[in-house]
Amino acid sequence: MTGPRRAAGLGVVGLASINLAAIVSVRNLPVMAEYGWAMLALFALSILVFLVPIAMVAAELGTGWPRSGGVYAWVREAFGERAGFLAVWCDYSENVAWFPTVLSFMAASLAFAIDPALASDQVFLVVVMLAFFWVTTVVSLRGVGTSTWIGGVGTIAGSIVPAVGVVLLAAAYLASGRPSEIPFSAGALVPDVQWGNMAFLGGIVLLFAGMEMAGFHARETRDPGRDVPRAIGLSVAVIVVFSVVGSLFLAMIVPANEISLVFGTMELFSRVLDGLGLGWAVAPLALVVAFGGIAHLAPWILGPATGLASVAEGGTLPARLGRLNGRGVPVALLLIQGAAGTVFTLLFLLVPSVSTSYWMLSAVTAQIVIVMYGLMFAAVVRLRHTQPDTPRPYRIPGGLPGVWLVGGVGLAGCVFAFVLGFVPPSQLATGDTLTYVVLLAAAVGVLSAPPFVFAALARRRARRAGDPDPDPDETAVVPA
Repeated sequence: MTGPRRAAGLGVVGLASINLAAIVSVRNLPVMAEYGWAMLALFALSILVFLVPIAMVAAELGTGWPRSGGVYAWVREAFGERAGFLAVWCDYSENVAWFPTVLSFMAASLAFAIDPALASDQVFLVVVMLAFFWVTTVVSLRGVGTSTWIGGVGTIAGSIVPAVGVVLLAAAYLASGRPSEIPFSAGALVPDVQWGNMAFLGGIVLLFAGMEMAGFHARETRDPGRDVPRAIGLSVAVIVVFSVVGSLFLAMIVPANEISLVFGTMELFSRVLDGLGLGWAVAPLALVVAFGGIAHLAPWILGPATGLASVAEGGTLPARLGRLNGRGVPVALLLIQGAAGTVFTLLFLLVPSVSTSYWMLSAVTAQIVIVMYGLMFAAVVRLRHTQPDTPRPYRIPGGLPGVWLVGGVGLAGCVFAFVLGFVPPSQLATGDTLTYVVLLAAAVGVLSAPPFVFAALARRRARRAGDPDPDPDETAVVPA
């Protein structure tokens, strides 16, 4: 997911805030809360095999090739235009499945301001989701300035306020003497390792997706070699503490069999505020979370589409799709994104369980994101071999063995998470296993296929024009 550009002269805190704004969200806490105390071991595994490697890779690529375009520029440098296009396309297309998961959380939050029972009403959720989605899309047509301003407000109201609220209110609730729903024991720390029970672990990618954002803005810092690694280190620390503590508090307060993937966090707020005698605060807090989250969504609607428009400049993508309006917005890509997002939103009407719909969309999103990160891990290894003398203010330590270790662990984590993504979670009613797998595979295939289709069409046009083997890498333009 590609965010908006920032002004030059970013420092460590400013750069770290970009990662925090992209990643910190109470929306994802229920996924790991399902595991109780065992989440600590699972978090540790995920941090080691995904979060730390992606942070180190983003730091090296961001300081070695500090260009706009982010993942597109890095992967293109390593493997050529087509691979770069696939990477940035994944960044664009995964949002199509991701948007409904964010919108469902916002719609369910709004329900708590009206009538909590509406949080399970699929028709209510879909109507509100589509209304929020298209209003935000129309607003995005006004350009990056408006989108960035709205996104700044949304980050505070939709991410920071709820995140701090979860920790402070839950701590006060437990400190008042209420019992924990997950009594501590040594045995509770050991995960129940079964395929179905581990399925949610594949979705943990989404808790940490966006860690590469600081690397996108490396050229906008005063000293990339010093600022980027420190900013990534700071953001990793904050994200880990919030994710672990927030998920643990949710598990302690809401019984495991009552945790909803869509509105689990609002359940926590409702229980805590009622228990502290502040039930009146649930409705206004729900409004802040809902509308703040929608505002936070605005930069994500515009950012990936703008990044993909850059690819059209090189001819890999049809030029008409990359045309900009007077405010620099790729209207066609935004409208295609809106139409596709609408189709995926309607999944909430087709699947009986709201939580199941949410998880299936999350699983599709994670699968597409994993493809992008897999290309990043492969790129950092290849560039160490093909461009060893390119100045890198930050290098993954340990020379070639070190970069192979970090890249290899990251790739292994991606493969593991990708496989888990096709396993139906035992915590949800997903119906027939074969149907579940086929639906996910079809969605992943449809969302990742366009780069290959465009490449085939380009070769066909070139053959008709008399060029038997067109090579987009010879003519493509990388943003400076």
